[in-house]
Amino acid sequence: MRKLVYYIAATLDGFIAGPDGGDPTGPAGFWPIPEDYVAHLATAYPETLPGPARAALSVTDRGTHFDTVVEGRRTYEIGLRAGVADAYPHLRHLVFSRTLTESPDPAVELVAGDPVATVRELKQQDGKDVWLIGGGELAGALYAEIDELIIKLSPMTIGTGIPLFSDRAAFDPRTWELTDHTVLKSGVAFLTYARPTPAA
Repeated sequence: MRKLVYYIAATLDGFIAGPDGGDPTGPAGFWPIPEDYVAHLATAYPETLPGPARAALSVTDRGTHFDTVVEGRRTYEIGLRAGVADAYPHLRHLVFSRTLTESPDPAVELVAGDPVATVRELKQQDGKDVWLIGGGELAGALYAEIDELIIKLSPMTIGTGIPLFSDRAAFDPRTWELTDHTVLKSGVAFLTYARPTPAA
């Protein structure tokens, strides 16, 4: 069965964006993008690079982790404001929104229904894993459905902002199993955690 993987960049103090929810890696952003970070993405997670970045870096590898990406409306609109209606044309792209009534791109699927039900259906389909890109609100709604966390931990703090999970997540303490880690010279750490399988 496919897994839902929350693959996301986070600060040491647990934030994925600033208080305004804007793109922290954009032209006015505060998030550092070291060269070794970009190189690691291009080789280890090429499918997670947006289409324009893939073109600029001459990346053609379709990747081995994901073939589907899901995101919330606010995260999707960051790309829209930058003039990119489908940042991941090489992946099946679903956007959860109850307010968008028409997709800005024919390849982007709008989903107005329950994210949990949709993700459970996706997990039953054939294919690679499903990438949850964010944001924190959708991640909070899908908290119980996340099978794996891949945190791109940046060696920075910002004090306040958009947390990894919004308060839509139920209080449900759980311990994750560290299954892989890569620490780059720049200090960025790629940490992979699996949700332990319940004992029979």
